Amino acid sequence: MERADIMQYLNVEVPVKNMPVLDPEFIPINLFNRAFLKDAKKPVSFGVERNDGQVAVCHTFIHGTPEMRDADIYYCDRLVKSILWMKGGWKIYVSGDERVFSALKAAYCVGGSRAFDADFMAGVYEKPFEVVLCEKVPEEKGASQAVGRHLGGCRIGFDAGGSDRKVSAVIDGQPVFSEEVVWFPKLNADPDYHYNGIVEALKSAAEKMPRVDAVGVSSAGVFVDNRTMVASLFLKVPKDEFDKKVKDIYLRAVRDTFGEDVPVVVANDGDVSALAGAMGLDENNVLGIAMGTSEAVGFVDENGNITGWLNELAFMPVDASPAAMEDEWSGDIGCGVKYFSQDGVIKLAPRAGIELEETLSPAEKLKVVQKLMEEGSEQAEKVYRSIGTYLGHTLAYYYDLYHCKHVLLLGRVMSGKGGDLILAEAKRVLGDEYPECAGNLLPALPDEKARRVGQSVAAASLPEI
Repeated sequence: MERADIMQYLNVEVPVKNMPVLDPEFIPINLFNRAFLKDAKKPVSFGVERNDGQVAVCHTFIHGTPEMRDADIYYCDRLVKSILWMKGGWKIYVSGDERVFSALKAAYCVGGSRAFDADFMAGVYEKPFEVVLCEKVPEEKGASQAVGRHLGGCRIGFDAGGSDRKVSAVIDGQPVFSEEVVWFPKLNADPDYHYNGIVEALKSAAEKMPRVDAVGVSSAGVFVDNRTMVASLFLKVPKDEFDKKVKDIYLRAVRDTFGEDVPVVVANDGDVSALAGAMGLDENNVLGIAMGTSEAVGFVDENGNITGWLNELAFMPVDASPAAMEDEWSGDIGCGVKYFSQDGVIKLAPRAGIELEETLSPAEKLKVVQKLMEEGSEQAEKVYRSIGTYLGHTLAYYYDLYHCKHVLLLGRVMSGKGGDLILAEAKRVLGDEYPECAGNLLPALPDEKARRVGQSVAAASLPEI
């Protein structure tokens, strides 16, 4: 779909000053939203309810005219999906427009375009997913909690990634040992493969300390009471085996290795990346973004607390183009995982003229592009510069949503010269196109060692002894 055809479909003209050199169809979703809202006057409201009666609320506008029907529904679909994956929830309230309600209800049913989202959320919150029409959406209600920053004693921090696992031994806040091991959790259906890898890592760190006082785990996925509710690491594990062996896999691994008395805390790797940033900066109001196998995001608020939000921005739309690339897992288009992970690099490499052998794993494909970047390849530079352009536009969107002050960029995609170029380009786009972010939003990279193992060290601080 050409850009002119896209604009005709959306019925909204979206001016973009800074375009990714390898993606001329890219439409930053925040700029699309601003252009759409310019002449929208009909009020609509959405509420998304999550655990413990917490509700996220959004009041906005649509056009409400026949010629803007498709654009209205597209805007509301993208907006509600953004709220859902930022805050989490099992119930959507719609007020103000029956057409929008009907479209969302059809999308979030079995066989609908958002069936994946509905099924995912139902699994996380263990409630049937609902979309309801109401006269007035409920009031906003949230909760936050203090977590981490416990440094005393002999601790293990374990970071479970999709391509490698990292473990650190930490004594009184100082790492005395860190190790990275390649593994392939997404390709293995046997949960014992995952369990044995976790135990092996824990034992490796334990050997470097006189005792183990606590274990903190950073892992991709959604966790409730230290239990794995949903996680892409266990994508191939059958449902019955997941329920029997994966939901409590981290608790079981620690208990079997060190006994019942060693406390363990399991947290989403995005939240741990935000915690790592807050600890490193000695500040709060930090958004952490880990760009690795996926895009993992976490947030430490202005009080230094974790919000309890889902923060699964890998599934949040960042590209409003109807021609955007589809995510194989969710079946949706334009979502963060295809822009801010190794998938983003792999997507752009062929457009830059870089051939990647199909037999290579995603992590190995990333390494090919990274090596070219270190060697000064102009093709690799186009890849990283395009990701930086994506990031500049998207950070402005995240700023609108989170009102964060600091953004810490972690993960293997941000390693080396490529990460430096991504950051520089993102800052340039922010400064050129989003003056409201100047001096208020501060993206940064940690040093190289912290980029690679910072999350496992921060994870070690999660449990209170």
